[in-house]
Amino acid sequence: MLIGTPAPSLTLRAYFNNEFTDVALDSARGKWLVLFFYPLDFTFICPTEITAFSKRYDEFSKLDCEVLGASTDSEHSHKAWCQAQLGELRFPLLADKSHALSRAFDVLDEKEGTSIRATFIIDPEGVIRWANVHDNSVGRSVAEVLRALGALQTGELCPVDWTPGGKTLGKA
Repeated sequence: MLIGTPAPSLTLRAYFNNEFTDVALDSARGKWLVLFFYPLDFTFICPTEITAFSKRYDEFSKLDCEVLGASTDSEHSHKAWCQAQLGELRFPLLADKSHALSRAFDVLDEKEGTSIRATFIIDPEGVIRWANVHDNSVGRSVAEVLRALGALQTGELCPVDWTPGGKTLGKA
């Protein structure tokens, strides 16, 4: 279980703002980070999730949170997909061609050589605080990721169905 452990310190090639760049997970230190994995570029569910994260990027930013997407595709594939279908995104897409990132987060489907659908919230000190890993046939809820991020940021115990501004149960 990765919860409560430091996030791996890795640097990967990425596609962002029509450029190839290197992105270090450590570069988000001091801020919250949402890292989400998806199986492959040019698929069916993935573009709905990726564009939803991009459309709601300002909400993450207001919570002092960076967003990174990752798959085992190359940065060149990410570029082609953005240009052909996704459009310009508000966050980088990481190219985990070596599978090092997917293995470090234990979300690599070794048989297929692709990441499974997973989302992690990492705190400003670089500690993994929340994870959601599920079957690739179901898209994730960006609203739930925002809700969980807000709950973690309260530093308090948050009951079932807690929403931002809702009553907490006191200090964690």
